Amino acid sequence: MDFILDWAFSNKVELAGTIFGLLSVWFSIRQSLITWPTGILTSLLYIIVFLEAKFYAGMLLQLYYFLISIYGWWNWIHGGGTDSGKSKLLVSRTHRILWIRLFCLNLLSTFIIYYLLRRYTDSPIPFGDAFTTSLSIFATWMLARKKIEHWLIWIFVDLISASLYFYRGLYLTVFLFVVYTVMAGMGYYEWHKEFKSMNHVNE
Repeated sequence: MDFILDWAFSNKVELAGTIFGLLSVWFSIRQSLITWPTGILTSLLYIIVFLEAKFYAGMLLQLYYFLISIYGWWNWIHGGGTDSGKSKLLVSRTHRILWIRLFCLNLLSTFIIYYLLRRYTDSPIPFGDAFTTSLSIFATWMLARKKIEHWLIWIFVDLISASLYFYRGLYLTVFLFVVYTVMAGMGYYEWHKEFKSMNHVNE
């Protein structure tokens, strides 16, 4: 028991980030606005964790999460337009043209981040850090826009991230990202079910 308490105290920031991270994903599955304030707290805590682990791109990504959470919070409330008399944002699919744009932007941003990490930091795994960072940027934007496919991207990113964090000895964060993977699958199922239900009603 003492060992567990000592470990929890020594890793209190990572532990708190894990708890708030799980809550944020759970609330996003339920499409609850609480996902955004819990996401903000997760980002602030993980900025500290990743700085200490020298995951510099991951640290900057948390800063982006902080900013996009403010945007997502507002957009989920007001981003649906007024055509139907409602402003709440609804779940939607990503169109082909947007996929092409996101793919090209992700490719470009991955190599820019990789170059910066290789040249200016001591990141131990610059390409893996850059690749997961870039994909996460676009997946979070898709979440803010309620694009259903963002869950599929998260499944892919979370599995890769878990292996990177295992390599760096962030075992609690490994557990977090394995759970994230499972929750992303649940999120896709729940959002897809709602999307089909909305389309059925509109037909």
